[in-house]
Amino acid sequence: MKDRSNGLFEPDALLPSQFYAAFRTGSAIAGEKRLMLAVLEDALDCYRKYSAARDGQGVQLFRDVDVWITSRDRRWFYSYENICDTLEIDPDYLRAGLARLRRIGSEAAPARVAV
Repeated sequence: MKDRSNGLFEPDALLPSQFYAAFRTGSAIAGEKRLMLAVLEDALDCYRKYSAARDGQGVQLFRDVDVWITSRDRRWFYSYENICDTLEIDPDYLRAGLARLRRIGSEAAPARVAV
């Protein structure tokens, strides 16, 4: 199977109507799906933004979102697994892309010099 994670976080040429077509029920987007999409977008933004954080608050925010993303617990309606299922996103594929993004970010980060 071809690894498609290279372009996972690169912008695609996609019309808004094409993007939101997957979330339509009839002619309107269901409110619950919009909320789930917003929760997932916020989590992905926090993961990307704080993956290399060194300050206490940034480290804690990253830990929180990392625990949420890596959890396989489906008991909570807004768990990562349930949100991905509802939005028809492969949770393991997205996890792999995030892990790759973090690995690339840590390799590109400047080394800390001890003084």
